[in-house]
Amino acid sequence: MRVAVVGAGIVGSLIARELARYEADVLLVEREPDVGWGITKANSGIVHAGFHDPPGTALARFCALGNALFEQLALELDFAFHRCGAWVLAFTPDERRVLDGLLNQGMENGVPGLTICPPDDVLSEQPYVTPDVAAGLWAPTVGITEPWAVALAAAENARENGADWHVGEAVTGIAVRTGRVQAVVTDRGRYAADVVVNAAGLWADRIAAMAGLSEPRLAPRRGEYILLDASARAFVRSVLFPTPNPHSKGILVVPTVDGGVLLGPTAEDVSLDAKRATETTAHGMAVVRAGATRLVPALARMPAIHAFAGLRPESSGRDFVVGPTPVRGFYQAAAMRSPGITAAPALARWLAESISAEFSLQPKSRFISARKGIPRTADLSAHEWDALIERDPHYGQIACPCNGVTEGEIMEAIRRGATTVDGVKFRTRAGFGRCQGGSCADRVLAILTRELCVSPEEVTLRGPGSALVADRVRP
Repeated sequence: MRVAVVGAGIVGSLIARELARYEADVLLVEREPDVGWGITKANSGIVHAGFHDPPGTALARFCALGNALFEQLALELDFAFHRCGAWVLAFTPDERRVLDGLLNQGMENGVPGLTICPPDDVLSEQPYVTPDVAAGLWAPTVGITEPWAVALAAAENARENGADWHVGEAVTGIAVRTGRVQAVVTDRGRYAADVVVNAAGLWADRIAAMAGLSEPRLAPRRGEYILLDASARAFVRSVLFPTPNPHSKGILVVPTVDGGVLLGPTAEDVSLDAKRATETTAHGMAVVRAGATRLVPALARMPAIHAFAGLRPESSGRDFVVGPTPVRGFYQAAAMRSPGITAAPALARWLAESISAEFSLQPKSRFISARKGIPRTADLSAHEWDALIERDPHYGQIACPCNGVTEGEIMEAIRRGATTVDGVKFRTRAGFGRCQGGSCADRVLAILTRELCVSPEEVTLRGPGSALVADRVRP
């Protein structure tokens, strides 16, 4: 029995991990050069509570369930997760009424701990929120994480349990005969498959069409973000939402697990074929700043260290498209818009159980549930760091001054599959700090050159077409 999961974002990687619990050959196929480089690497990183989602939808069904799984998942897979809670802020009587609707919706969805608080309580907990606030909905189960780190952790764990990675390999066809899946065809080969799971993010509509299906129909929606200097963290304790509108959740203020503050996103529908339109705009940056400043005025004067944009897949039904299809063996995990990160653990478990039931898969006698992450020396005590250096002196050599990333961490990232500067960045945070790689890119380049036994000209930022070095200045 062979199962191919198309897409190695947070959804596909967690599905591959859940399927690796069973006696089946699991393939994880990803068109990008590394795991988690699609939708997963450019979003808000929020583990939502579930009060935003209309009852009866797949969003509502899997969001609250997924939220409840995150704590244990973080322990098993050793990634950063922090339950910081969230406030939805109201400023007018109409917005105050929206909070009532969100509260009722959340209670119907089974979200625990929701309460609406008066201004004094909001300002007591969040003293830098604008004093114009009229009320706040408090959601204690909201958390923050790094979605790409979750995807990498899940994919590594799946691989440890026997799954095969096929990164940098684009699917070009799905072979179907007499209404059943037969194989996955890529630009590198053909793989027989009894089951295909379509978790291809923005490209899920094209993968489905290869199997002869007309759903989902996806439209890219661009969200622009600003990352502030770590000094802004003094003004933000929890995730801050405005009251939502029918189009989006609005411009958020989000503390990040590595000590920064993220502002955004915008919500701009782009053309159907603009699946790589991740450029930022002056207008988008202004909208983000204005929206964030409305919630926390002090952020207006905080310096930005990075701006970026991500795309998310919007379906015509504004809901996930998940489960079996008329093509036997072809399953959808598509249209995973917000709260896709939160829903991913619950959806992955449900989908793997559905596949195992339909195809009579047997659980493995031994499944390795724990995965150990790369040691973060910046988080260690002096005693723990000394012990690590005793085992490997490379952990005593700082390569990224901003985030305190050592040469040992970068070498371990390369051993786990990093072949690019961004591959190192997303595994170690080298280049995520205040200078955004200005102080460490050359060092990371040198370590990649040495460990991969390649020339500097062969090292890329993020895969083909992104070489860092054009040629040597002197012999």
